[in-house]
Amino acid sequence: MDPQVALQALEAEPQTLTLLTLSSHLLNPDRRTSTNSDSSESNNPTPSLLAADLAHYRDLFSKLRFSYVEQVTKERFLRSVTSDPPEFVDGTQNAELEGLLGEEKRQLKEKKDEVRELVKELEAQGRSLAERYNTITLQKAKLASLPADIENLQQTVLTLRAAQSPESSNPALSMPLQPTLAHLSERESELSSLEQQIAALQATLPTKKQEVEGLQQDLGPLRMRKEEAIKEAQNARRRREEGGRGDELEEKGRWLRGVKKGLTSMLEV
Repeated sequence: MDPQVALQALEAEPQTLTLLTLSSHLLNPDRRTSTNSDSSESNNPTPSLLAADLAHYRDLFSKLRFSYVEQVTKERFLRSVTSDPPEFVDGTQNAELEGLLGEEKRQLKEKKDEVRELVKELEAQGRSLAERYNTITLQKAKLASLPADIENLQQTVLTLRAAQSPESSNPALSMPLQPTLAHLSERESELSSLEQQIAALQATLPTKKQEVEGLQQDLGPLRMRKEEAIKEAQNARRRREEGGRGDELEEKGRWLRGVKKGLTSMLEV
């Protein structure tokens, strides 16, 4: 349904809430009443105004009831006096009438109590309806402003899209909101996993440093042996270039030292 049509339908309904307009549907269910009221009715009724109207009509009905009882009493008295023959009432009839009147008063009191409870319920329901009416009025005002706001937002979106030049070649930058949020959540999960791995590696870093230091200490003798081997190779090449006599002597000396070491270990000397 079009929002504008719905707003027009709501605005077409009568907006005046008074005791007369509220009771017209109960008193005259087959006749529609107009929304125009007298000068005492307000265009924006509130519970306090309705309560004032109720007090005014209650006082008015009380005065009308007193006038009606007074008029009927006078009419009956004059009828009884002017009748031919005049009507006379004795004590027995007065006692019977007083008993009947007492019973009617008791029933009237019960009816008044029932009406009083009903009025309380109606007042509570009236306050609830007044609050709902005010809420609906505010919501209608907000709904009336929504089409213009939506149109402004659409124009803003079109302006921003037109201002985006040149368009990015990265499809991730032109995704809708929900896929963007899902992609962002996935990236955040990956980042959290990487942070956990970094924390685990940082925890093992002191042990790795100690291992590296031990390897560096072991590397020192190896470097020295490498340098000695290089020097020996250079000396051997130099002697080989000089005629090879030194190599034979060195090889013979190594053989003699090996023989000496073997004999010493065998003889345990």
